[in-house]
Amino acid sequence: MSTPELPQTVRAFIDAVNDHDEAAFLAAFPPDGYVDDWGRTFTGHEAIKGWSDLEFIGARGVLTPEEVTVDGDSVTVIGDWRSNHANGRSRFTFRVAGDQIASMTIREG
Repeated sequence: MSTPELPQTVRAFIDAVNDHDEAAFLAAFPPDGYVDDWGRTFTGHEAIKGWSDLEFIGARGVLTPEEVTVDGDSVTVIGDWRSNHANGRSRFTFRVAGDQIASMTIREG
């Protein structure tokens, strides 16, 4: 199965996640960027890092994209998420601002 075509900013972000590259993961967000993980919101690098240490990069997460939809600055990736914290088909909606991820919202895929 081939990987769906992803905009470069989102591709680089997913590569950083799958490589467990915390520095690149955090650098993908602007200072006011945020993660909305099933209604729990983490804004700014410090809060995102705290969440990620337990549930994302620190949980050795890997996202395998299966479907991609691009609508303006919104990119939705549905794929298989595997980690030491949670597993399953998930929907990641990214709001892209230039070469950064302004927000990432995670829901059931």
